[in-house]
Amino acid sequence: MKRFARLTNAHSKKFENHCHMVSLYTVWYNFVRINSAVKMSPAMAAGVSKTLWTMNDIVALIDAAAPAPKPRGPLQEARGS
Repeated sequence: MKRFARLTNAHSKKFENHCHMVSLYTVWYNFVRINSAVKMSPAMAAGVSKTLWTMNDIVALIDAAAPAPKPRGPLQEARGS
């Protein structure tokens, strides 16, 4: 749990980013990682999921929840001196 250790490169400077990373870690831990004792993910053992997820599945969930990008405005010319 290096992410929670102080004075390391792993901690977030913003609390919001830290919350997002904890959420990602929790999803990975429960749906992607195989528990060596039961030979399946904790979500599969609890009956929440029937298949083992991949990181691509998590990325697809993030992409689906992200708002659509807005069109960018025209570029302004750099003002000269």
